[in-house]
Amino acid sequence: MTTDTRQRALTPLTADAARWASGFWGGVQERTRSTTVPTMWQSLSDPAVSNGLRNFRIAAGLEPGEHVGPPFMDGDVYKWMEAAIAQLELQPEPWLAETVETLAELIASVQRADGYLHTPTLIAALGPATATELADRFHFETYNLGHLITMCVRHHEVTGSTLLLDVAVRAAGYLEGLAEHKPVELARSAICPSHYMAVIELYRTTDDRRWLALAQAFLRVRDEFEGGDDNQDRLPVRDQYVVAGHAVRANYLYAGLADLALETGDADLIEVLERLWDDVIDTKLYITGGCGALYDGASPDGHPWQEQISRVHQAYGRAYQLPHTTAHAESCANIGMILWAERMLALTGAARFADVIEQISFNALLAGISLDGSAYFYTNPLRQVRELPFELRRAGDTGLHPVPAPPKSDERLRERYLSCFCCPPNTARTLSRLHERAASVAADGLYVHLYGGSELRGALDDGRVLGLREHSDYPWDGRIEFTVTEAQSGGMPLHLRIPGWTSGAALTVAGEVVSVAAAGEYTTIDRPLAVGDVIVLDLPMPVRMLRAHRLAEEAANQVAVQRGPIVYCIEEADLPGDVLLEQAALRRGTAFGTETTEIEGQRLIALTTTLAVLPGTTDDALYADLDAQPLTEITARLVPYFAWGNRGPGEMSVWLPIVW
Repeated sequence: MTTDTRQRALTPLTADAARWASGFWGGVQERTRSTTVPTMWQSLSDPAVSNGLRNFRIAAGLEPGEHVGPPFMDGDVYKWMEAAIAQLELQPEPWLAETVETLAELIASVQRADGYLHTPTLIAALGPATATELADRFHFETYNLGHLITMCVRHHEVTGSTLLLDVAVRAAGYLEGLAEHKPVELARSAICPSHYMAVIELYRTTDDRRWLALAQAFLRVRDEFEGGDDNQDRLPVRDQYVVAGHAVRANYLYAGLADLALETGDADLIEVLERLWDDVIDTKLYITGGCGALYDGASPDGHPWQEQISRVHQAYGRAYQLPHTTAHAESCANIGMILWAERMLALTGAARFADVIEQISFNALLAGISLDGSAYFYTNPLRQVRELPFELRRAGDTGLHPVPAPPKSDERLRERYLSCFCCPPNTARTLSRLHERAASVAADGLYVHLYGGSELRGALDDGRVLGLREHSDYPWDGRIEFTVTEAQSGGMPLHLRIPGWTSGAALTVAGEVVSVAAAGEYTTIDRPLAVGDVIVLDLPMPVRMLRAHRLAEEAANQVAVQRGPIVYCIEEADLPGDVLLEQAALRRGTAFGTETTEIEGQRLIALTTTLAVLPGTTDDALYADLDAQPLTEITARLVPYFAWGNRGPGEMSVWLPIVW
């Protein structure tokens, strides 16, 4: 049984009404179009680099061979396709349109009549061996099908073609058959459940309630399955009070359930999602917006007996368990948090969810891609040190056989291609569609969530229209100026997010001072607006030194530095050669200056300050006497966390000791 009591508070603007036309995000959008999307396709389509494209050609019988690569590689292609389709919507290019259509035809030709599409199984079925679907939950079939459906829906929305929409309907039909006839297999295979979000997108596009019912079936079969904490299926969803286990799986799951709540208005489910959200935000989110602190471990609360403990990896750990050097914070998990946040924002209209989207976007998300837009991180640590006495497994290389040894701990750099390539195309599609997170409309007006160079047009059913063009140097400067470009029927109320990190915000409308809401809320301009009116929002951006909770042990007696939405770090490249990373400390109350600089050709605002230099030592004893020599000082600079690792190997830290 389905119900349809939509709870949507806000409806996001899409590309026909929201663009990054200039400024910071305009630059990122252009880089994504000109560099990220084409270079990524070069990797996926080159058999010497990746079997991403070749696996589909083999499955289609166009060339001989065996499947090569991890079982989720189909999803990498689908995510790249989604990024490419978004670019076609924004700025069509003939080569890209041709590539997308050729690939669409190839994908459609491979799909089985019952809707199943998973190239490892389809290729195996071409040989003498028996190929069994859903034989192993870690074959990621439902994950691949979810990304397939999402991509196909977007293709239809942008191009109007039904070629891939038909593929999506057949794929969803296959999942529907599993829900009815093989619910255990479906629940067991719900790894990184992108299909939860996907079938809701299909429902919204087709208005076929069959797919809403399927989304509800996904939750039902999950709750009837007894699994483990790593996949968030040890307990029924409504019985969960803390977020545990694999961070990508968790964030995808809760984003999908938020989609379901948006369509059904399930009050109990909304309450569950809000308490789980609070658990992450209050106790488990890195200051950079990174999610999932642990490489490997065991669920601390799953069972009192050792043999029954649920093993976890790439996971959320206990509350405040936030290591720096060994932070995992997989790029896909951080993106999953954006997906969850934007759905909670649409559901509630609460600015705190947009705050998190901004926090991740300017920090953890951008850290996962190089400044030139062509190389990627899988994990996103908050500290990189020299001579670590153990190797940090880099999950991005585990798809190679034999698995190569990781580099030295201070030589970890982004790579153009990783054999576990799930994060780069996820980053590409997120950046390609970031304009969809800029603003929303509701019955009471236009809501602006993100700043950084937008052009917006909000329209209501009663004929009121409000168009805005943003002029700003955000996030480097807090002065944000909007010019009204369209105001039919007097426009509509305008709601501007006052970020939670600021205080003392000021607002003028056509030169008139207007009162401002508190930080972490939307401030409302409810007055007739005319074309040419200028709205100026000033967000003070003092440099802040932030401490961590007393239970966040690795950050004890340390501080992190933030200015506006940007988290900063110290890199070895910005320290004198005779000062080691562990010697650099901040004094309480120290002054900071700002300095315009460039790294890899990208303009940035660095922070200049005086650092205390702690006594150094060459003694590697586990414990040793404290050196009593007086502290000295140096002048140094901090750079945005998202820019680290673009100047060659070196040490880095977000958190620094604090001295008095």
